[in-house]
Amino acid sequence: MTTVDPAPPPPMRLRELVFGAACAAAVRAAVRLGVADALDDTPMTVDELAAAVKTQPHTLRRLLRALSCQGVFAENPDGAFEHTEMSRLLREDDPHSLRYIALWCTEPWTWNVWPQLDEAVRSGGNVFEDVYDQEFFTYLNESAPESAHVFNRAMTTSSEQSARDVARLLDLDDAASVVDIGGGQGHVLASLLEKHPHLHGTLLDLPGVVENADPRLREGGALAGRVDVVARDCREDVPVQADVYIIKNVLEWDDDSTRRALANVCAAARPGARVVVIENLVDDTPSMRFTTAMDLLLLLNVGGAKHTRQSMVDRLTDAGLVIGDISPVNAYLHAFECTVPG
Repeated sequence: MTTVDPAPPPPMRLRELVFGAACAAAVRAAVRLGVADALDDTPMTVDELAAAVKTQPHTLRRLLRALSCQGVFAENPDGAFEHTEMSRLLREDDPHSLRYIALWCTEPWTWNVWPQLDEAVRSGGNVFEDVYDQEFFTYLNESAPESAHVFNRAMTTSSEQSARDVARLLDLDDAASVVDIGGGQGHVLASLLEKHPHLHGTLLDLPGVVENADPRLREGGALAGRVDVVARDCREDVPVQADVYIIKNVLEWDDDSTRRALANVCAAARPGARVVVIENLVDDTPSMRFTTAMDLLLLLNVGGAKHTRQSMVDRLTDAGLVIGDISPVNAYLHAFECTVPG
């Protein structure tokens, strides 16, 4: 039976940290093999699991032992394995599944850029183009279609899960219109429209993104009559007037792109309009290990950054917005309520 030391001494903890790639690779392997999907509510022996996922029993045991030490799966005294709360999140059918997020964070390209982190810190810019001779999204769409598919599924998962939290947080009873800037496939917008039947919504994002919008928002969808879909880069133009502008997980580029996007929103908005910016923070949050890791990955792949509370306040203030409440959306997102001045 696998046991876990809950508080290893510093030398052992450091050893664990530098072997972190092994843990990430083990999670990825379990997902790609389908171990979590094969294991249901009844514990299974290694031989049974190995037959189900077509692996060698002795090597599968080694994988499961490594994961059980991290709380992903649990080994019973009789040697059988069962689910934990974390391992269930790797199942395709779990309503809170993180399967594609786990795959996205361990895609093949990540193993090549992480060792270049010192160079990214030294230069202050991304290293992805040095490694792959292509800009990040160009590489995904032209050279790595499988990785692009994983990315899209991961972003969809993240959007669907956080959309419910955003809809619970925002009070839009007094608004007649809302636009989701860089809103991806429109999961947040769809959740808001479902909660507020009086609202009219606009989804604004790049042409290649909005053409795959949530079916509820497309022609024939349940919400299509209350939605406009605008294919635009918000760094170039925001041709929409609304009572509320939502900008979620968008302001993570270089500072110039962030300034341009905010300036375009402020130019389009009427005085008194609300601008709600929703971002992960790398301070003042219970999920700092996650957000700081994502911050470093953004540096590596696009030269972007997650924000501290103060850096977000500074950028919103510089754009001319008046900041009101700053509220947690969930364990890893904060909402900055702003107003366009008169």
